[in-house]
Amino acid sequence: MGSATTICSDKTGTLTLNQMTVVEAYFGGEKMDPPDNTQKLSAAVSTMIIEGIAQNTSGSIFEPEGGQAPEVTGSPTEKAILSWGLQLGMKFSETRSKSSILQVFPFNSEKKRGGVAVQVGDSEVHVYWKGAAELILESCTSWIDKDGSKQSMTPEKVGEFKKFIEDMAVASLRCVAFAYRPCEMSDVPKEDQRADWVLPEDNLIMLGIVGIKDPCRPGVQDSIRLCAAAGIKVRMVTGDNLQTARAIALECGILTDPNVSEPTIIEGKTFRELSDLEREEVADKISVMGRSSPNDKLLLVKALRNRGHVVAVTGDGTNDAPALHEADIGLSMGIQGTEVAKESSDIIILDDNFATLVRVVRWGRSVYANIQKFIQFQLTVNVAALIINVVSAVSSGDVPLNAVQLLWVNLIMDTLGALALATEPPNNHLMQRPPVGRREPLITNIMWRNLLIMAFYQVAILLTLTFKGLTLLRLEH
Repeated sequence: MGSATTICSDKTGTLTLNQMTVVEAYFGGEKMDPPDNTQKLSAAVSTMIIEGIAQNTSGSIFEPEGGQAPEVTGSPTEKAILSWGLQLGMKFSETRSKSSILQVFPFNSEKKRGGVAVQVGDSEVHVYWKGAAELILESCTSWIDKDGSKQSMTPEKVGEFKKFIEDMAVASLRCVAFAYRPCEMSDVPKEDQRADWVLPEDNLIMLGIVGIKDPCRPGVQDSIRLCAAAGIKVRMVTGDNLQTARAIALECGILTDPNVSEPTIIEGKTFRELSDLEREEVADKISVMGRSSPNDKLLLVKALRNRGHVVAVTGDGTNDAPALHEADIGLSMGIQGTEVAKESSDIIILDDNFATLVRVVRWGRSVYANIQKFIQFQLTVNVAALIINVVSAVSSGDVPLNAVQLLWVNLIMDTLGALALATEPPNNHLMQRPPVGRREPLITNIMWRNLLIMAFYQVAILLTLTFKGLTLLRLEH
């Protein structure tokens, strides 16, 4: 880790706190202010939103008896959406019992969406989708207004939705869209054939969009500044859209200029479609990759390694395992990380904090520097001792240091001196040097210079004492 030249970091939970809350909502074609104010929406629209939140989720809500606050569990995004649902007046268990789930499409980081088909009444089926706002928007052909009437998705309305998504993203919010599609029970396969049923993803009806805030971790800016001073480039790889990624990168200090363009900030899909050679060319310049899939992260790591970089990668999900395994140093998260991610990594960051990475780098560099000091000291003493013995044995037939004395020099003098050097604690000066890199030799030219001058100095004095010591010190008698 002391030799790392670049760190490819996740955004959520590493650079940010992973404590998400819904701070903006846009439903019925209007912005809801505050986000839990449903007074402008008709009862039908509110019911549909609440049904979509309660049924299309991998989280859950435990409602304790005695009027205590409900406990929300699930991923941070799910928790944020479910908590917002509670503010809208959702009764989780009651809502789920009103309709039955026919088929579930779990959230998929490749498709950036998750869906569920629910049966309402005898013959009505609702297919609910939620996911990345701009991708859901592409699949929508109509939208629901505040009175619950279905309106056609005109180019002007698409522009309006896109503008709202962009405004949210510029404020570094994660945008999640909700859409649905009604079906007839006759369109649903029989129960025994339902396992292979693919939920319809086209001709969706847009319900609305929420913006979820995930604040930056305190101290991340200082850590990234330290990394830059130490010659380590931090790259952010995230599943969020480019605008959100850009806003967070500017907040963290990964980007300094808000007007950067490709390839400094690039979309995973664009990077994926490049040839191997083009990827290697572009990889060096990338600072932020948005809308990336786990496979894009793996491709980036491979391209950077081919360019000679020593790559550290952070990851927490099972799908990050290939990138963690491929990297020179895989860093998994101790709190959010899955067991698979931890197994594939080399180091586990117990507090999921980016600032801890800087501590790892400092210690890594300290260990490397201490090993170099230890080697320089050991080699100098041993070279000097051996040269004196050989020269003396050849010239006078007498050995100044016998085997026990040599052992004493090695065990006592060397070991104590080397231990003192090897256990030096890390200092801030280590973080002002460039990284060692992949091909640097362990014994550098400066070390060879120090070693030879010091050994020559010791040999000269000790040989002088061996052959002329008695005369010089007037000890002939």
